[in-house]
Amino acid sequence: MACHSLSFVLLQQLKTYRKDLRTVLCYARRFSCIQVARLRKEASLVKGRLRQLHCCNYDGAVRHVSKESVIEVLKERGLIDQTTGPEVEKLCQKPTKVYVGFDPTADSLHIGNLLGIVILRWFQKYGHQPVILLGGATGKIGDPSGKSTERPLLDDETIARNLQGIRRNFQQILFFSHDPNNPIEPIILNNDDWLGKMSFLEFLRDVGKYTRVGTMLGKESVRSRMNSEEGISFTEFSYQLLQAYDFVHLYKHYGVELQAGGSDQWGNIVAGKDLARRLLGANLHGLTFPLLTNSDGRKFGKSEKGAVWLSPDKLSPFEFYQFLYQTSDADVIRLLKCLTFLPLLEIEELERDMKSSSAYKPNTAQKLLAEEVTRMVHGEEGVKLAQKITSASSPGRLVEESSLDFETLRHLKGEIPSREIRKERLLERSLIEVLVECGIMKSKSEARRFISNGGCYINNRRVQELDRSIGQDDLVENSMLLLGIGKKQKILLVAVE
Repeated sequence: MACHSLSFVLLQQLKTYRKDLRTVLCYARRFSCIQVARLRKEASLVKGRLRQLHCCNYDGAVRHVSKESVIEVLKERGLIDQTTGPEVEKLCQKPTKVYVGFDPTADSLHIGNLLGIVILRWFQKYGHQPVILLGGATGKIGDPSGKSTERPLLDDETIARNLQGIRRNFQQILFFSHDPNNPIEPIILNNDDWLGKMSFLEFLRDVGKYTRVGTMLGKESVRSRMNSEEGISFTEFSYQLLQAYDFVHLYKHYGVELQAGGSDQWGNIVAGKDLARRLLGANLHGLTFPLLTNSDGRKFGKSEKGAVWLSPDKLSPFEFYQFLYQTSDADVIRLLKCLTFLPLLEIEELERDMKSSSAYKPNTAQKLLAEEVTRMVHGEEGVKLAQKITSASSPGRLVEESSLDFETLRHLKGEIPSREIRKERLLERSLIEVLVECGIMKSKSEARRFISNGGCYINNRRVQELDRSIGQDDLVENSMLLLGIGKKQKILLVAVE
C-alpha cells in the first residue's frame, strides 16, 4: 500500500514538473539555462524512481499523466458548449468511440462544418475512435434545426454525388492508416444502410412507441418553426426521431457511446440519449460545441463569393487561405484556439504580443491561422500554392521567377486585373507600347519614366531597358504574362491566338 502511495505522489510530482518544463520551454528566453536544467534533472530523477517501483505500470502511467483528458483540452480551448453530465469526462478516460453526423446538403463541406471534424481529430489524437455518420437517409428529409424555412428535397442522384464529395473532405483532413485493426482508424458510415431498409410501420412500432410527442414539441427547433408563418411539416418534425435512432443503432452495432454536434443539435442528441434509455436501458452521452460566429454574432464561413468550401474544386486553396487571412483581430485568437492544434501557451503568448508588444507585426496571427487551417484542409502543397499566389498578387511584391508558373498565374487571374490580347499584338512589340495599350500607363512618356526609374516589372523581374520588347520567353506556358508598375499596379495579360 505504501508503495502504491509513493508511486502516486511521484506521478503527481512528475506531472507538475512536465507542466513547469513545458512553460519554461515555451518562454525559454525569459528563463535561465540553470532553471531549465534543474527542472529536467528533477523530472529525470522522478522518472528513474518510478522505474524502480514494480508496483505500477511506468509506461502507461507516464503516458496518462503526460497529457490532459480530451474533454479538459476541449474545454480549455472553448470547444464545449454543453454536455449531458460529468459522466462524459469519465467515459473519455478510456478509449471510446465518438460520432458526429453530416448530412449531404452539398457536394462539399464548408468551413462551418470544419469544427465538427476538428473535434473528431482531437478525440483521435487522444486515442479515441472517430465515427463519421453520413446522412444518406436523413439528407432526404432535412434537419429543421437552425432553419427558418424548409430545405428543398434532394433527389437520390444528387445525394449520391454529395456523399462522394464530402467523403473526400474527410479523407483530406482526418488521419487514415487504412489498417482496419488500428483502434483510432476513422469509421465512415451511411445511415441509409439501416434507415433505408426500415419500413414505416417498423419505424412507428420500434421508435415511435418510445417517443413522447410533448417532448418533441418542446424542442426549440420545433417551437420556433411552429410559431412562424412558415410552420413545420411532418417530414421535418420527424427528423429528430431519425437522428435519435441513429444513436441507438450505432451503440448496438458499433459500441458508440458518445455523440458530438453543434449547439443547435442539443435537442436531437438528448432525444437519442432518451430513446436509448427507453429502448435498451443504455446510458449514452453527448456533448455540443459552439457554432462558429464572428465577434458581431454573424455566422462564420461566408465570403463575398458565398460559402467557404473545403473542396479545392469549389474554392481554391488560395481563396480559402485569403478568407482566413482576412480574419479580424477581434476573432483571430478564438479561431486559432478552435480551428488549429497549436499549443494554448503559444496562442496566449501571441495574444499578449498583439495587445502590448511594439515588435508585433500586423497580421502575424492571421497569417498563422491561414497557414495552419489551409495546411489541415489542403495539405502542404495547398499552403505553398496559396503563399505563392499571395506573393505574386501583392502590389510591388517581388517573388522568385520560379514561383510564377502556370498554376500560380491561373489562380491569380481572378484576383488582379486581367486582359486578353491577341498574341501577334503582343510578341515583338515594345514594352512601352504594350504598357500603354493594356491601359496600365496613360502615355509613352509616363511608361519611359517608370522604366528608367526601375519601376517596371515583367513577371516580377525588374526591367530598365527602354528598348525592351516582349518575347516568346516572357510568356508563361506560352499564354500569360504579368506586368507590374510601381508598388500598386499589376495586370495579367492572357495571350490568345
